[in-house]
Amino acid sequence: MGSFKPGDPDQVQRLFEQIAPRYDLFNDLLSLGLHRVWKRQAVAWLRPRPGQTLLDLCCGTGDLALVLAARVRPAGRLIGIDAAAAPLAIAAARSARQPWLAVEWRQGDALASGLGAGSAHGVSMAYGLRNLADPAEALAEVHRLLRPGGRAALLDFNRPAPGTLPAVLQRLCLRRVVVPAAGLAGLREHYAYLEASLERFPTGAEQVRLAGRAGFRQVRHRPLAAGLMGLLELEA
Repeated sequence: MGSFKPGDPDQVQRLFEQIAPRYDLFNDLLSLGLHRVWKRQAVAWLRPRPGQTLLDLCCGTGDLALVLAARVRPAGRLIGIDAAAAPLAIAAARSARQPWLAVEWRQGDALASGLGAGSAHGVSMAYGLRNLADPAEALAEVHRLLRPGGRAALLDFNRPAPGTLPAVLQRLCLRRVVVPAAGLAGLREHYAYLEASLERFPTGAEQVRLAGRAGFRQVRHRPLAAGLMGLLELEA
């Protein structure tokens, strides 16, 4: 199996179609469950309230989306969008066990959601910005989708400055822990993609600049996990 090219929509979709059955297990194992803590911090920034409409772009298997859907009950709703069908099937099965949640799953491109301007009170994206073809275009689309005063929380790997301790630790973790562990499950190429995707990913400071150009009036990039992860907090 060849390597996956970051930023290529077809290859990224193929990657997530293939890893979907093991994605949640690997997230738990490789982050020691901390990805749930980081996602809770994204939820805290969004401040979801009953009655709101929220969007979860690149929603994957739906773990963050379902947390948000519970927060906007009883009159709110959550729309989850992902390019890959396999993660969405898992998300749909999860939500079927919680039929009281108002959730809609759509397969589509986060850069072209088909939703109208100002559709959402809040937008979340976990580990999606790095995988899209154009992060700047993605931030502009998030801004378009938000109502004035709406918030967005974009969680992803951080890209530390080269040569710094966080950069060294991140590289060691990916090469010595993540990729070998994934290799035991036949997913070496899929998780080697992580380091390759970081090479083209904007740094936190660059994300702040791009978000400002997209029109957000409040922007902050907050390093998490000693700088290994980052949370981009935005307000339209």
